[in-house]
Formats: sequence, C-alpha cells, structure tokens
Amino acid sequence: MTNEIVENQELIAQSVRDLSDRLIRPNVRQWDEEQHFPLDLFKQLGDQGLMGMLVPVHYGGTGLGYREYVTAIVELARVDGSVGLSMAAHNSLCTNHILLFGSETQKQIYLPQLATGEWIGAWGLTEPNTGSDAGNMRTTAIRQGDEWVLNGAKNFITHGRSGNVAVVIARTGEPNTPHNATAFVVERGTPGFSGGRKEDKLGMRASETTEMLFQDCRIPDSQRLGAVGDGFVQSLKVLDGGRISIAALSLGIAYGAYDAALAYAKEREQFGQPIANFQSISFKLADMATDIEAAKLLTYQAADLKDAGKSVTKESAMAKLFASETAVRVANESVQIFGGYGYTKDFPVEKFYRDAKLCTIGEGTSEIQKVVISRQILK
Repeated sequence: MTNEIVENQELIAQSVRDLSDRLIRPNVRQWDEEQHFPLDLFKQLGDQGLMGMLVPVHYGGTGLGYREYVTAIVELARVDGSVGLSMAAHNSLCTNHILLFGSETQKQIYLPQLATGEWIGAWGLTEPNTGSDAGNMRTTAIRQGDEWVLNGAKNFITHGRSGNVAVVIARTGEPNTPHNATAFVVERGTPGFSGGRKEDKLGMRASETTEMLFQDCRIPDSQRLGAVGDGFVQSLKVLDGGRISIAALSLGIAYGAYDAALAYAKEREQFGQPIANFQSISFKLADMATDIEAAKLLTYQAADLKDAGKSVTKESAMAKLFASETAVRVANESVQIFGGYGYTKDFPVEKFYRDAKLCTIGEGTSEIQKVVISRQILK
C-alpha cells in the first residue's frame, strides 16, 4: 500500500467525519422516526464526490479505489447506517453495474449524472417470491422488434421510488435455465414503470426501500446492458463488490455502537466506580474490539484484492459474513452495557441494534455467504 493511498484514506475519513457531524448527526433520530429519505443530503454527498467514488474522472467521478470507498462508507455508517446503506447501494450496485457492463454511450449518458448525485440510482434483482432463487424470477422482458416489454415486480429495492434510473434484471429465457436473464437500464418516467409500496422497516428507516413495478413497460434495445442472457452473470460480479460495501457498512455500524458503549462504560458509575472497571463489562468491550478489528482486516483485504483486479468472490463473502454478524453481536452487547437506557431512544445504541440486522440479510444472507464460501474452497 502506497503512502498516497494511506493519505487519501485518512483525508477521506476526516472529511466524511466532519460532513457527518455537520449534516447527518443532528437529524438521525428525526429521519429514523419519520422514515424520511433525505434526498437533498445525497446531492450534497455528490458535491463532495461520494456518489461516484469508483467512477473514473472522465465520467465525472472521483476515480478512487475500494479502499477509499470502504473508508467513506464506514464513516457514514458510524453515524447513520441508513445513509451508509443508500450511498453504498447507489455506488456499488446501479452505478457500478453500468460502469462494468454498459456501452460507451450508456456510460456517457448515465455515469456523469449518477457520479455527481444529480441522479439517484436503484438496482432491481430481488422479487417477492424469488430472493436467493434468482434463476426463477418472474419479471420478464420479451423482445418485440427493436423494443423490450417488461412485466413484473421487484421488491426490497433501495431507492425504488426516488431513483432516477434503475438497472433491472429480467428473465429473457425459460425459468431455471442457464443464461436466462438480461440487464436493462430503465429511466424514471418511462411509461409502465412505477414505484410501489414502501416497506415499513425495523431499521435503516431513512434509506428508502420499495417495490418497483413494470406493466407493459417498453424500452428500446439500446437500454440493454451487455449481451442477452448475461444478466445474472453480471449480477454475481456486481455483488462481489457489493458485498464489500455491506461489510464496510457493517463495520461502520459496529464502530458506532462500540464507540457509544465504550464512552458510556467509562462515564456510568455503579457501586462508586465506572462500570468499565468491572470485568463483566471490560471483557465485553475486549471481545467487541477484537471482533471489530478482525472484521476490519477482512473488509480491507477484500477491498485491496478488488483494487488489484483479483477475484474477490470468496474474500468478499467472508468479509460480508463476518462483519455483518460482528455488527449484530457488537450492537447487542452495546445495548446490554447501557442496560435499561440502551432500550430507549434517548441513546444511539438501540438504533445501531435495529440497523445491524439488515447487514446479515441484504445482498445475500449469511447462509448464502456460506454457500458462496464453501463452493470456492471446495473447487
């Protein structure tokens, strides 16, 4: 790792911390309670270069690597997991899919608007009846001349209503057959494309999650991303990078919960001394710190391999699995350290507790990560 990368990482971390303290921290509770998606904030993140971190400069991005990108997500999630989630989904899913598989024309049209935050991106793979079983998806795209007609529904989609553009994977072949899905770019306002029901979620409530609905939605063939039948293969490659994002999101949430618990344990007194002096509490903090450090190493290892252009299928799944489960454990112990106060909204750990759980589910459950890892090590 070069000194330049380390300096970039430190500068980004401090910049995002300052931005988070100024624009996010004062609003966390209100956004969470109101399930408010702060669209204007993401325009400001775009102004700071955070909405196109992986996009080359000539497409309007900042042209940075995964190490810097992970650092930014961690610092955002340390304050509010919802903001970290939306920033990560925009960068690593929609924007990155177009960057990796779009034509030069498609890149020139969409990347500058996405990279600056002028447009918000969505990415649609999951469906109501086919989560991990994507080969059996029901959303179809049928070719009619130079057009494709999309019908179906996607759910659990980040920015499914507010996104200006969505990358959508639809079935173009028979169910459960090889190469039966194709990716398309669909712009908001296209007839037949609409946002559906908004989910009322346990956590990550300031990150918009909705359905996307397609009813006789006609798009030209020029909106197709890559070859017909390559949609699922493309998605797997996109998810390799996306899992690094969720590992970073998990790491940030774990840090946030740990920071709060550590500070409270030093301040809260029982029996005439800080509760941090009691072994039952100090050992919890020791376990939390150790798990976080291990999650950090796994996450940055995957980021460095990605930057080096190497395969990260196994490493990103390991990072995502361990970091997400760590976030849940750390948030749980943080609530325990706070005791009754940890169960109230007067302190931040209850929100970290609620937010953390999604990380073990989104972009592949912990169980699916174990499937991915086992397949890689048993090759």
